Amino acid sequence: MSETVPPRRALNDLERRWVKALLPWLASLDASAPLVERIDQLVAGMDWLRGGGRSQVHMAVRSAAKPFELTRRLRLLLQTLDQEPTMKQRFVDLLRSVLLEVGGTTLFETGLPNDRGFYKETIDRVARRFLPTPRDPRDLGELVFRLFVSSNDALWLRELPAELVERLVALIDSEGSSPLVKSVSALREAAALIAMRVTGLGLTAELRARSEPTALRESPFYRLARACEGIAEAGPFASEDARAVSDRIADCRGAVPVVLRHLEEFGVSVDVVYRVEVIQRSLDRLSALIPLIALDEPKTGTPLVLSLLADLVDARVRDRSLRDLLRNNLHLLARKIIERTGQTGEHYITATRREYARMLYSAGGGGVLTAITCAMKYFILWGHFPLFVEGAFAASNYALSFLVMQILGFTLATKQPSMTAAALAGALDNASRDQSLDDMVTLIARTTRSQLAAAAGNILLVIPAALLLDRGYRALSGHHFFDSEIATHTLQSTHPYRSGTIYFAALTGVFLWLSSVGAGWLENWAVYRRLPEALTDSPALRRLLGTPRAAALGRWLPRNLSGIGGNISLGFLMGMMPVFGKFLGLPLEVRHVTLSTGALTLAMCSLGVSALAQSPFIAAAVGIAIIGILNFGVSFALALAVALRARAIDRPWRVRLLGALFTRFKSHPLEFFFPPKTVARD
Repeated sequence: MSETVPPRRALNDLERRWVKALLPWLASLDASAPLVERIDQLVAGMDWLRGGGRSQVHMAVRSAAKPFELTRRLRLLLQTLDQEPTMKQRFVDLLRSVLLEVGGTTLFETGLPNDRGFYKETIDRVARRFLPTPRDPRDLGELVFRLFVSSNDALWLRELPAELVERLVALIDSEGSSPLVKSVSALREAAALIAMRVTGLGLTAELRARSEPTALRESPFYRLARACEGIAEAGPFASEDARAVSDRIADCRGAVPVVLRHLEEFGVSVDVVYRVEVIQRSLDRLSALIPLIALDEPKTGTPLVLSLLADLVDARVRDRSLRDLLRNNLHLLARKIIERTGQTGEHYITATRREYARMLYSAGGGGVLTAITCAMKYFILWGHFPLFVEGAFAASNYALSFLVMQILGFTLATKQPSMTAAALAGALDNASRDQSLDDMVTLIARTTRSQLAAAAGNILLVIPAALLLDRGYRALSGHHFFDSEIATHTLQSTHPYRSGTIYFAALTGVFLWLSSVGAGWLENWAVYRRLPEALTDSPALRRLLGTPRAAALGRWLPRNLSGIGGNISLGFLMGMMPVFGKFLGLPLEVRHVTLSTGALTLAMCSLGVSALAQSPFIAAAVGIAIIGILNFGVSFALALAVALRARAIDRPWRVRLLGALFTRFKSHPLEFFFPPKTVARD
């Protein structure tokens, strides 16, 4: 094959320095060396292209060289080879000898997640991050990824002029048989394996149950396997065959949204989402391989090869990223959890004065129950139980109290922010499409005053409830619920800066947010597994409760399951995390505004009314205010941030919303604190 040698040109000072560093490398090339050493020689040459020495320690840093500079160095390498026949022969012999000895289909499967499942893939990536992996010098994939180590290399490959690649290919093919024939064979084998893999995943019971009902022979995944029969064989693969495979790939792509819509409606499974991700990425890879297999003359596909190689390098980088795995596979689950939490949060948002009054009443009931919960908390502490038993009792105390609140229709104000934030994010998602800023501002105003009403109801009723509790306890025992030592300690532990109040209050806000995540996850889990229908249809349950009661349970469960999950998870976090903190020596305590207000009231009963004007009480009261702000603020901020990210709401629209919100508050500030007389219902 003839080769066109470009005319010589004068080198500038920078290029002469580059050539001075290049020549020793070219002179050291030895095609008779062991394969491992020859690969190291190629890696050293790639390192020169990036502008570094032979050391591999900082290769990832040096790979950040600009693509233009890499291309310029490659052009200089080819020019130098044209001018130095001896070194050119060394280079060609080395490159051909390596390509003739390496091979395998793993290169073209790179970046495709394994089909063992999300959790095993996560463990595998963590292990690869921290544990060394053995090298196989005959693996084509390993060779490519030792040469191209970062996403910057992928960018360079995409921008690399095709004529430079064609000159390299001409060097390799200049002596007869081409080593690229092995790569074409590996490419066809990889396409066959990927097609069979897609077929196997698409025909699993989990995906078939969530796809359009059809006969097996009509399934697009089954038909894909039939279209790819013989692709791995040495026979011709005509353009008609490529079109048939492309049509089947398109059919498989059309089946994927059906599965995702089913998940959106009936609950999300991380494993199913992961399998869908594997199918989509495998179809993308197969679409990239088929045009290359169908080429009559492989050398004409240089742009396709460069694009594929860049995709493989990018995929290799992503394949080692745990963050990429979590982002791609947990996004849909996060969104579904947020949606279900938001549905729960909608009933916390009041519009009319009647609803506002009901919120105050329900929050007052929550305050009364919280006073009892506070007293039970101290009875458990005074029992001096073993750590685990103490934590179990404390968690049960909180969880039972929250569940009773749910059953009686009472409200705990601190549970609202994470729920209403999810509801707000859902409304934001709709408003950002409809551009209804005014309605969105109205919803935020309603949410704000509803949360203020709940907080006021909790605190205003927990104080008299704690006073009555102390009086009743004193009538039975002859002394206050707290002695002076415990009362003084309670004041000190609530001090805004001489204790851990700020940190513990923020941590409690995190617990409150996590409980809302637990609530949404449990409801999603139950809906995905069709638990309400299973209970309704259970013969054992119908025999035990009777058919009408079993059906009523099946209707009651979906409406209350989220609340049950949130209450139990919040009780566990508030009760057990301090115990874990003691066990591990970590500062993990709870500062909950309503519970802390009840404890402060009990302390003042012991210390007397005169203590109200003293600085310890004033500092403790300020601490209570800080606890409330952090409980609400941290929980709301975390929930809103996650919900906005899950719904991918753009930043410009959020900025416009903030402007509209400021304008409304300036013109109608009372709307954020108390409902107007007349309200237009949505």
